[in-house]
Amino acid sequence: MNPTAAVLVIGNEILSGRTKDANLGHIAETLSGIGVRLREARVVPDIEEEVIAAVNALRARYDYVFTTGGIGPTHDDITSACVAKAFGVELERNPEAVARLERHYAAGQLNEARLRMANIPAGGILIDNPISQAPGFQIGNVFVMAGVPNIMRAMLDGVLPRLVGGPELHARTVACELGEGVIAADLSALQDRHPNLEIGSYPYFRSGYFGVSLVLRGADEAEVIAAADELAEIVRRLGGTPNVTVGTKG
Repeated sequence: MNPTAAVLVIGNEILSGRTKDANLGHIAETLSGIGVRLREARVVPDIEEEVIAAVNALRARYDYVFTTGGIGPTHDDITSACVAKAFGVELERNPEAVARLERHYAAGQLNEARLRMANIPAGGILIDNPISQAPGFQIGNVFVMAGVPNIMRAMLDGVLPRLVGGPELHARTVACELGEGVIAADLSALQDRHPNLEIGSYPYFRSGYFGVSLVLRGADEAEVIAAADELAEIVRRLGGTPNVTVGTKG
C-alpha cells in the first residue's frame, strides 16, 4: 500500500561539482504524485564495484530503483554493464535498440561507439527515448535512465504506467516569520498527536526576514487539513501570522 523508491545518480561529473543534478527533485515530485515515496538518494562515481554494490543494496531494500547517468557512448558510460553484473546476466546487443538507433542516425553515422548504447542486460525491457532514441531499460525493479534532464523526464513519463502506486499523498504548508526555536516544542507535540503524518520544518531567509515553512504530508487528506489548522492556531498563539497553502510551497 505504500511503495518506496530510491534514486541512484551515477557520474564523476556530479561528484566533482562540474554538473549540477537536475533530476532528483523532478523524480521525487513525480513519484509523490502517484503515491510512491522516495526514501533514499545516492550519488556514486563511475567505478564499477561501487555502482554494482549500490544497485544491489537499493534494489533489495526498495520497491523501485531509478538510476540516472552513464548510458551514453563513451568509455566512462558503464551503467548498463554494471547493472548486468549486479543481476548476474550478460550484456547483449539488443536488436530493437539497434533498430531504433538506425532509424535515428543518418547513413554512416551509427558507429561502434553509438552502438554501445544498444547494449542492454539480457532480459531487460526497453524504456522509450522519444528525443534521441537511445533507450533506457528496466530489469527487475531497476529502471535505468539517461542523465540528460529532458531525456530523463521523457523516459520517466514513459515508465509511469509500469509502476504500482499507493495512496495519493496530500500536503499543506504553513509558513510564518517565526524562528524554528520558537515553534519547535509545539511542533514536536503536534507530530506526536499525528504519528501518521510527516511534518517537516524548513527555515528560510527572504526579503530581509527569517521565517520557516512547516510542511505536513499524509495519505489522509482530512487529517492533513486538521493538523494544518492546529498548526495555524499554534502560530497565532506564538505571535506569528500563518500563511497556509496547498502543497509543499510556502
